[in-house]
Amino acid sequence: MTSRSVTSDDAASGFDPAPARLTVGIVSAGRVGSALGVALERAGHVVFGVAAISDASKHRARTRLPESRILPVEEIATRSELLLLAVPDTELAGLVRGLAGAKVVRPGTLVAHTSGANGVGVLAPLAEQGALPLAIHPAMTFTGHDEDVSRLGNACFGVTAADEVGYAIAQSLVIEMGGEPVRVSEGDRALYHAALAHGSNHLVTLILDAVEALREALSGPGLLGQQTVDDQPGGLAERLLAPLASAALDNALRRGQSALTGPVARGDADAVAAHLAALEAVDPRIAAGYRAMSLRSAERADTNPALIELLEGRR
Repeated sequence: MTSRSVTSDDAASGFDPAPARLTVGIVSAGRVGSALGVALERAGHVVFGVAAISDASKHRARTRLPESRILPVEEIATRSELLLLAVPDTELAGLVRGLAGAKVVRPGTLVAHTSGANGVGVLAPLAEQGALPLAIHPAMTFTGHDEDVSRLGNACFGVTAADEVGYAIAQSLVIEMGGEPVRVSEGDRALYHAALAHGSNHLVTLILDAVEALREALSGPGLLGQQTVDDQPGGLAERLLAPLASAALDNALRRGQSALTGPVARGDADAVAAHLAALEAVDPRIAAGYRAMSLRSAERADTNPALIELLEGRR
């Protein structure tokens, strides 16, 4: 079927702006695009084509979306009722300008991108040619494995649109994919994206630094029958840290500031100084990260001024 264009009059009259079935084209079949393609197909939409260049993208397209054809970007854009642009943030603006310059996107086409950092402003060249711009960002990390699709069911999506009709369409699409839509204003997209990056990307670095230090602490002979500590993921250090880190994350999300415990929260400057010395011997970069996070934790806890002086390097 071909979806018709929707207007503010439609929204005012109670018209449901979510078409029952859309012809979907995806640029490109990366981790995010292929996962969302599966979710859209499960919702009843037809992903007819995907753009894929690398061998990894072609493999994902063939395995995750076997009914879809690998096609040139221009053909995908021309045939799509919903054109999903799932390219890296740094490539999005150039892709949009190229599509607008080629005039291959039909008026009335829903054009959605998955960039967290961008709102609908980046889609302005296509909106000026009659496309309906949407920003639909899944607040989830994607690894390229099967769990990507199942995790969408527990994910929120930051959505931004040019008007209320656009917001209604974006909301419907997200709900169809099993996610929870969250409205993010155009001017707040950078802050929204910074908060998510800080809470997820930096968490990975924090955990990996802690694992590295634990491996050093646990090196040497272990208990009888115990796994030897090595540098492979999923080992003894990870098993030791996992329940503690999981509980800390859960407590922080459910209990807020009261979840903060440990020597920094107690204002124990001697313990923190010992930690810094031990970490410095393993890797000065880990010690620097510990110092920075300890200072922020101490500021949040409004703790011992002597500890803050230590962390600021004033004693």
